[in-house]
Amino acid sequence: MMAARVIDKGRIVSLLDELIEGYEVFAPVMSDDVVLFDRIASGGEARLDFANSKRLPKEAFFPPSEVMFVYAGGQPEAPSSTGDRLLFGPRPCDARSFLVLGKVFNTPDYQDAYYVEKRERTCIVGIGCNRPLSTCFCTSVGGGPFDEEGLDVLLSDLGDRYLVQIISERGRRLLEGNALLEEATEADLQEKERIATEARERIASRVETEGLSDRLAGMYDDPFWETLHQKCLGCGVCTYLCPTCHCFDVLDEGGEQRGRRVRIWDTCQSPLFTLHASGHNPRPSGRERMRQRIMHKFRYFVNNCGEIACVGCGRCVRNCPVNMDLREVLIGIMVR
Repeated sequence: MMAARVIDKGRIVSLLDELIEGYEVFAPVMSDDVVLFDRIASGGEARLDFANSKRLPKEAFFPPSEVMFVYAGGQPEAPSSTGDRLLFGPRPCDARSFLVLGKVFNTPDYQDAYYVEKRERTCIVGIGCNRPLSTCFCTSVGGGPFDEEGLDVLLSDLGDRYLVQIISERGRRLLEGNALLEEATEADLQEKERIATEARERIASRVETEGLSDRLAGMYDDPFWETLHQKCLGCGVCTYLCPTCHCFDVLDEGGEQRGRRVRIWDTCQSPLFTLHASGHNPRPSGRERMRQRIMHKFRYFVNNCGEIACVGCGRCVRNCPVNMDLREVLIGIMVR
């Protein structure tokens, strides 16, 4: 594996321009005052001075709306694409979410062709979090502001330059021999460790998750849910902005001879999500829907996949219109 490298910040645009020549590059951009990940045509479009994007880098693999196939004259044709892709700039919490999504969309028993195809041809270059937000709690769910899980390359902001650490063989192939990179010094590595330690110490939120799944096991009919859901509007923003949520619906548009099948994001917080054709709904109120969201992330997913389906990014906390705080919810469960 390559030794660590450094690159001056002024050269990042040139690096991205070089990579665009051989890759479809997705990077954070500013659109209507919102940071989101989109394909860029030049390095100058990338916006790297952000705490965390509001919209999700997972859209590069699992978009909000995706055409599964089109048909004309009764013959279906799936969209096809080729070539290497690069996802540049996600934070470690988002990179870790790809591992969670992989346990849904890419398992020995089931491979979602649409997700897997995009994920397998994508290299991921993440950027560590020097200044985690007050709503971040990644360290409570097994992550950290400079965590390397799910990444091929990790960049660490050292002020006037980035430390470039190669994590995987794919990351080595991406950057090997690049003339814009210089060999890192021991001082660079020590500075990165100092910044990473300070960043971890800045995360003030501490949520106890050890034993949370077992605690939830006895709470299915607990009055806690009746109280909790009353504040919720059911808008679903907590799920639509969650990097690990993966519920979707499938719609057919068109007629007998011409049309398409589309997959769109859905949310367990919607009353239509579990509505049967008969009119029966097993989750008729916010009580059942709120319980499902918490149970799924912190009990069902743990039982089925071995880990919590939350990476502590804090988006649901920051963007809830009624200030419902997931951290407080979890604390409330643990003290019951």
